[in-house]
Amino acid sequence: MDETPGVPEQRSYSGVFIGVLALAVLCAIAGLIWSYTLAGRLTHAEAQVASAQQQNEKLAAALEQTNARLKVTTETLGQSLGMTQKQLEQKAQDLLARQQADAKQLQQAQKQISSVSSDVSGVKTDVGGVKTDLSATKTELQNAEAQMQSMKGDLGQQSGLIATNAKELDVLKHLGDRNYYEFTLARNEKKAVATVALELKKTDPKHSKFTLVVYSDDKEIQKKDRNLDEPIQFYTGKDHLLYELVVNNIDKNQIKGYIATPKNAPVPVTTSGE
Repeated sequence: MDETPGVPEQRSYSGVFIGVLALAVLCAIAGLIWSYTLAGRLTHAEAQVASAQQQNEKLAAALEQTNARLKVTTETLGQSLGMTQKQLEQKAQDLLARQQADAKQLQQAQKQISSVSSDVSGVKTDVGGVKTDLSATKTELQNAEAQMQSMKGDLGQQSGLIATNAKELDVLKHLGDRNYYEFTLARNEKKAVATVALELKKTDPKHSKFTLVVYSDDKEIQKKDRNLDEPIQFYTGKDHLLYELVVNNIDKNQIKGYIATPKNAPVPVTTSGE
């Protein structure tokens, strides 16, 4: 009767102990899992720290190299700037000296300009006089040109202006339209004029007539009983150029005149005439 009531109490104690033991086991297992996880995290963290430390060491080494290069570059640049500064100072001194020399030259030039200005005033006066003379000469040339005549030659071609004297011939030369070759030809004389040859055969001063022969291109061209100041025309050369001969003075035994040729006509090596 006394032992039977104590059995439930023992069973109750055993259940509690088992529950506590199971709880302890669970806590131990949880602690082991947590410890393992923590250890893994710690290992990973240590690896990251080690990697970071290696990178920091590399960066420190690179920074040290950069600082060394920067120091060398700074020293070199300092030396270079020192040389440049000296050169700039020297150039500045040279420039200042040059400016001072230029200032002196400018003062001298201004003095010379003042003296030259007076001379220029006198030259202007002379130039004004020269212009007046040129205008007068131009007027005379125009008047002389207006007085000269143009007529048909013995070949029926319209000639240019005819010069009847030396003054009018000078006017024609100034115009520059043609080439002019003056000549004096004695009777029975053969003379080269321009690119042809002339030979005077006969003169008649009383009637202002003459006869001559033109030698051109291996041909003889006879001009018989031509008149004073008459344009005598003939063709010559491979280009068949028209030449013009004018006699403006006839004496007993000679004539004087000129030959006019185109500007593109051949020029003789030597010319005869006055």
